[in-house]
Amino acid sequence: MGVLTWVADPGPARWDEAKARIIGAEAPGVFDTRYAGLSLGDIVPGRWFRAESGDEVVGFGWMDVNWGDAEILLATAPPHRGRGVGSFVLEQLRDEAQARGLRYVTNVVRPTHPESKRVIQWLEKRGFRAGEDGRHFRAVSRPSVPPPPA
Repeated sequence: MGVLTWVADPGPARWDEAKARIIGAEAPGVFDTRYAGLSLGDIVPGRWFRAESGDEVVGFGWMDVNWGDAEILLATAPPHRGRGVGSFVLEQLRDEAQARGLRYVTNVVRPTHPESKRVIQWLEKRGFRAGEDGRHFRAVSRPSVPPPPA
């Protein structure tokens, strides 16, 4: 796999072939039902980003702001799992949250997710802590502010 690039979907974001291939093809229970039954071209809420390797979309990140925190979703195309795409997407989403002055990134691991334990372990290795209702959160680190000139 080549160098990964991060591309923001222009708003409003739309359900497209790449989203259908990566997100729409996930096993039942991975995501909530908001993506079921979408047609190509339908508007999808939130801010969408894609990870590309060359001209191929290999992953997605989604972010919505809720009470000063970033709720995130990430997905990697099956052939590219285990190659760092998910970690890349996660760090890019953290950077997006930081640029917006948000406090935390949160991710919900649904109890219906067929690999929930593995996903939770993956998140915990990346600094997430368990919250309530399947939410996992990680503080968005703030860049240190230099002291004012003397």
